[in-house]
Amino acid sequence: MPETLLFRPMTADDLDAVVSIERQAFSHPWSRRLYEDALGSYQCHVLEQNDRHLGHVVMQYIVDEAHLLNIVIAVEQQGRGLGSRLLELALDEARRRECRSCFLEVRESNGAAYALYERHGFNEIDRRRNYYPTAAGHEDALVMVCTLAADWPPEFV
Repeated sequence: MPETLLFRPMTADDLDAVVSIERQAFSHPWSRRLYEDALGSYQCHVLEQNDRHLGHVVMQYIVDEAHLLNIVIAVEQQGRGLGSRLLELALDEARRRECRSCFLEVRESNGAAYALYERHGFNEIDRRRNYYPTAAGHEDALVMVCTLAADWPPEFV
């Protein structure tokens, strides 16, 4: 029988694991301070299995829009479909909150994440020039959106 995944709100007690995963997964990770602030400002969730932190997601909700601010799966857990599952859970939560759409930015160089988002219905709608820092300077962010409600976008007459 497969082990159960738990999707639960992040707490301050999770921050050591969260920051450790960030540092291993990203060249420019979010800081502990940024996560401390996020706990008070955004909706932060962790994905666990057997009390082991597998990944986390940070969402912002503005009226009927969701904004995916950060999502990560621990490096040693990648390739198991957990990123897809975590994204599904985050989008389900956005739907539960009656969000009609979800926006995100992704590094232009992150082809794996781009493909994941496309598989989940995201479409590229814009580009933010020099948005993300890199070792050599900056790179563009691709802005993507997906529809969460059947009647969005509205039709204009």
